Amino acid sequence: MQISSRHFDADDAHRLTAAGVHPVLARVYAARGVSAVEQLETELSRLLHFGALKNIKAMGTRLADAITVRERILVVADYDADGATACALAVRGFALLGLEVDYLVPNRFEYGYGLTPEIVRLAALRQPQIIVTVDNGIASIDGVQTASTLGMEVLITDHHLPGEVLPDVIVNPNQPGCSFESKALAGVGVMFYVLLAVRAELAARGLFAAGNLPNLAQLLDLVALGTVADVVRLDENNRVLVEQGLRRMRQGRACVGILALFRVANRPIETASAADLGFMIGPRLNAAGRLEDMSLGIACLLSADGETAATLAQRLHALNAERREIEADMQEQALLHLQQVVPGENYSLVMFDAGWHQGVIGILASRLKDKFHRPVICFARGNDGEIKGSGRSIAALHLRDALDLVAERAPGLILKLGGHAAAAGLSIRETGLNEFTRLFEASIRHFLTPDDLASRVQTDGDLAAEDFTAGLAQVIAKQVWGQGFPEPDFEGVFRVTQQRILKDKHLKLQLEAGGARFDSILFNRTDRLPDVIHAVFRLELNSYQGQERLQIRLQHWLAQENFRLPDNADTPVVFNL
Repeated sequence: MQISSRHFDADDAHRLTAAGVHPVLARVYAARGVSAVEQLETELSRLLHFGALKNIKAMGTRLADAITVRERILVVADYDADGATACALAVRGFALLGLEVDYLVPNRFEYGYGLTPEIVRLAALRQPQIIVTVDNGIASIDGVQTASTLGMEVLITDHHLPGEVLPDVIVNPNQPGCSFESKALAGVGVMFYVLLAVRAELAARGLFAAGNLPNLAQLLDLVALGTVADVVRLDENNRVLVEQGLRRMRQGRACVGILALFRVANRPIETASAADLGFMIGPRLNAAGRLEDMSLGIACLLSADGETAATLAQRLHALNAERREIEADMQEQALLHLQQVVPGENYSLVMFDAGWHQGVIGILASRLKDKFHRPVICFARGNDGEIKGSGRSIAALHLRDALDLVAERAPGLILKLGGHAAAAGLSIRETGLNEFTRLFEASIRHFLTPDDLASRVQTDGDLAAEDFTAGLAQVIAKQVWGQGFPEPDFEGVFRVTQQRILKDKHLKLQLEAGGARFDSILFNRTDRLPDVIHAVFRLELNSYQGQERLQIRLQHWLAQENFRLPDNADTPVVFNL
């Protein structure tokens, strides 16, 4: 592991400091491309206008027509947290705009991903006049054709990367010719913008009384959850969406389903953060789509009463616990397989086990990617001789580009493909696994160098003694951090003066530097640390018995040999700020 500091523009940091930003946060923001304090504002007025999205006016007009004449609309969702929140958003949003709509979320194990012909035929049983996809459909050429044959119109809202051939009516910031500046919208974000366009069209027709415009901002709790859970880049526009949704949650104005999910996760919604959504709430919602049927999660988000929501949230909580057990078993099996593989000899890892669960292979691929710092694809057995894969990539590789190269070199090998730069899903024939493994490794070698495979940890530099404060930790905790806008990590050399095992799985530590002592925690580690460490850490507040104290949360560490920390005081200062 290599530890290095992020570069930042000193002029940008100076401008931010002059505008009142804490000097430490000024350099943190500057390292993330922020050059003016206005870029940190999160009021709704900062949102990009929906009009820049290609086709959105036409789609807004068509859906306004459908609402006016009461056409039957069926929302077809994806089976992850983004798809679930986008579906709930669409159902609740159309209701606010005057039309009750139905929804369908296909079982991933029976129908696979996207608007397939099989899903269209299933949808036809509901007799909709219009199908609106959320978080899927960009690659569903055959499904759209089937719907047309059966007399149904299809409107696609999606955010995934497009292929060479596109369906007709799409709102997707990543489609060719779309000038919308934020290409990082999640599926739920795209659907939110479509609702804004529909509302604008209905308002232009005079369908709302003066001052009685439906308040779509009340749905931003769903937008925030889906955006964070889908791990899209938190650019300026997405940070506004997330922060506005989090504000609603903290004020107790989230939908009862989200409130129930916070309760079963044992997290106080009054201090809801993006980390809560990404690591506590999102996984519980995703568990339904991974192990059973995401209609359970959507039903929770659409619940109108607390009792029903609590029952559904408890079921999601139990499914998430089951998912974690399955994942742990699969990871143990995968690591046993890898004992005979030297990762240093390979640029990639491709793994298959007939006993693996389709719903968990994505998480397994992510864990192995983190462990070995290689692009990883894990396969599980599907139907009719197919195996389904889920891939995760390192920062240096655009995974979809690598898989496109495989498809180009071996036409027909990959049966289905979709995804992003960092994650992708695909299907191949089980008989083609060896050929795929060989070609995928060759493709990765085409894009990467050995230096790209080195594990690197970037930090925001060290901290002066006066910056180790609860106040700075509190300010950091209130910001929106996530993919593409990472929470600040700092580095420093510390003497480990105390360490003990906490709850049989964590290390509770006391660290010392510069004559000061700090409480510290290292999660999911029980091996004793060396006496002196070069640490990568975060500042956080530890709440205990009604009091908040500064705590250093260790992220990574290296043994710091042949280094002696100076003793600056006979009695070290203990920071309990």
